[in-house]
Amino acid sequence: MKHHFKPDQINFIIENVKESSNANLTELFNKNFGLSLRVAQIKAFKKNNQLSSGLTGRFEPGRTPFNKGKKKDWAGGEATQFKKGHKPHNYVPVGSERINGDDYVDVKIADPNKWRGKHQLVWEKNNGPIPKGYVIIFGDGNRRNFDPNNLILISRGQLAIMNKNGLIQNNADLTRTGIIMADIYRKIGERKRSKRRGRRSTDSKGYFEEGVSTE
Repeated sequence: MKHHFKPDQINFIIENVKESSNANLTELFNKNFGLSLRVAQIKAFKKNNQLSSGLTGRFEPGRTPFNKGKKKDWAGGEATQFKKGHKPHNYVPVGSERINGDDYVDVKIADPNKWRGKHQLVWEKNNGPIPKGYVIIFGDGNRRNFDPNNLILISRGQLAIMNKNGLIQNNADLTRTGIIMADIYRKIGERKRSKRRGRRSTDSKGYFEEGVSTE
């Protein structure tokens, strides 16, 4: 049977999709909502909404660790670190970087396998935690440009409108202008929907009155 995902279920998947296999994500989802969805249903939802876990296993040898020579900027991971002599053959140290399946640079922030987007870490180091429902985009579209001035915080709603209308440019200033345009498009859309609802309400009322008057 087809499952219709509710808003809170959609948000749960978005917040937990990174670094989770389809099987693990399905198990978490079912436990949280008391359901029994199949792995194929969660996998199909991810595919239809272009969501990726980023689990590619790729690591670029020689890439300089993100936190080399720097004080640790995140908490957690110490309790789950491997004990000496028990590291797997493919182990990479905390601070290592990799390219995920969406072509973003990830940084390993804790053992055994905790990763986050480098652009997110750089933005948070300069601005604090990313608010819920928001994402960080590259102003010039270059996913290797981690200059703080090139990293822009926007809502997921703004991102959807910008992607739909091609408002993310190869220049950070133009992209910031695109954010303003996205907000304008959103306001226009809200106004159009409000007018359509008003017309439907008027048409329905007029039909009712006409029906009463004709006997």
